[in-house]
Amino acid sequence: MQEEQEKQAGGEEEEAASILSPSEIPMPDDAPVMSLEDQLAEAEQKRVAMQDALLRAKAEMENVRRRAQEEVSKAHKFAVESFAESLLPVKDSLETTLKLEAPSLESIREGVEMTLRQLTQVFEKNKITAIVPEKGEKLDPMKHQAISTAPADQEPNTVVHVLQKGYLLADRLVRPAIVIVSAAKAP
Repeated sequence: MQEEQEKQAGGEEEEAASILSPSEIPMPDDAPVMSLEDQLAEAEQKRVAMQDALLRAKAEMENVRRRAQEEVSKAHKFAVESFAESLLPVKDSLETTLKLEAPSLESIREGVEMTLRQLTQVFEKNKITAIVPEKGEKLDPMKHQAISTAPADQEPNTVVHVLQKGYLLADRLVRPAIVIVSAAKAP
């Protein structure tokens, strides 16, 4: 038993002797040996480069944010520019009609019809559509505004008369149609 303990102790001594100190560890031939100061200097250079990259990225993000704000501001400011440009010929037609010295009823009517066609084209171009409910159509509170009821031989709450057209801009209500609806029949 004592022999076994001596063999183990001897094996441990050999194992301890085979462990090399850091300076004795063999390095690959192509790996440069760097001192701690060199490693620290390299790490400091990397830190400075990363900090510079971070500051540049922050500045770029700030520039992108500022440009986006300017674009949104311009979009709000000039949103109706196209609509205004398309309305100018309508205004010109009205002014031309008023400049006639001795207009006949027929020439005034022609001018108004031409102006209305121009205005209709402007509405179509800008996706403005009229809401004109048919007589007997069910009241739609999202598109119609009932201002009165009238006795009629129709279902209750159906359109009896349209007083004023409504308008949609794309799918958004600009103005509801003003209507009179049928009253509920008395029992």
